[in-house]
Amino acid sequence: MKNNIEKAYFLKLTRKILSWYDLHSRNLPWRETQKPYNIWISEIILQQTRVEQGWNHYVNFIKRFPTVKELHEAENDEVLLYWKGLGYYSRALNLHKASHQIIEEYNGEFPDTFAGLQNLKGVGKYTAAAIASISYGERVPAIDGNFYRVFSRILADDFDIASPRAYSYFYDLILPFVDKDRPGDFNQAVMDIGSQVCKPKNPDCPNCPVNEECLAYATNRIQELPVKSKKVKVETLDLHYYFVKYGEHFLTRQRDESFIWKKLYEFPNEIPDELKDYIVFEKTVQHKLTHKTLNITFSRVELRDNKSFEELCASGNYIIVDIEESHKKSFPKPLEKIIQEWD
Repeated sequence: MKNNIEKAYFLKLTRKILSWYDLHSRNLPWRETQKPYNIWISEIILQQTRVEQGWNHYVNFIKRFPTVKELHEAENDEVLLYWKGLGYYSRALNLHKASHQIIEEYNGEFPDTFAGLQNLKGVGKYTAAAIASISYGERVPAIDGNFYRVFSRILADDFDIASPRAYSYFYDLILPFVDKDRPGDFNQAVMDIGSQVCKPKNPDCPNCPVNEECLAYATNRIQELPVKSKKVKVETLDLHYYFVKYGEHFLTRQRDESFIWKKLYEFPNEIPDELKDYIVFEKTVQHKLTHKTLNITFSRVELRDNKSFEELCASGNYIIVDIEESHKKSFPKPLEKIIQEWD
């Protein structure tokens, strides 16, 4: 089946996918344009983010940074502020770095090919394919989890999607299905089918536009596919932060670009022993990232004199922040919750 699918099968299945899309495509703000900048922003936002959550962030981000020029001219802190609530802040940092590439290396113009787009910071094969197909009409499949799932089931293909060879294998498998005249619509159609119909659990097979062509449906193998054998080991980390207050102010500093929460703001992670007598409350929370589980202990420290506060500030290169003004800085979600809870 894998190597002997007739051309008529490709055409029939592709036609059905596009016909379904013409009737059922989601009305999303980034689909109102084919500008590469807008498609780029939307695709980066939607990495690790549900459409419902990303919608307003996209609208607000585009309103503040309507072109790559405005994004390029913005400060890192402001870009992070407009990313607030989306998590995975390295995406925002990479957006900002890529805007500098586009302005400084490409004279303000986006690369216009699948291969060229991958030279931008933070743009991988999927995002490059999405932009290339939607904005430039390049015939290339935008392969993500939806594509793996939809085509593993349609073709009853048990190739392990966790394999290092999965991308190239499915690229060759799917490319013949990509409509040469509407590659962008085809990619978006598969995304919509994967999110609305061919879902990981409880797929709506009776209403799938290609259920007659789906070999997994015909052989009752839907729940077996796709095959994914490799499991990512989750690392557990213990962190300790001190929420050091004096009056209506507290101490913070900006993280560097190593490890987690790049360029976000954090509390002191150590204080002199003599100041630990001023700890009035402690709590431990668990926060889960994609491949890490964080056990975070927060200690609330209430200092009674400004001298100790300023000395600690200077010794750790911290800055003093007014609690009411803290929303103007980007903190990791668990730290933001502590500020709100302990103000």
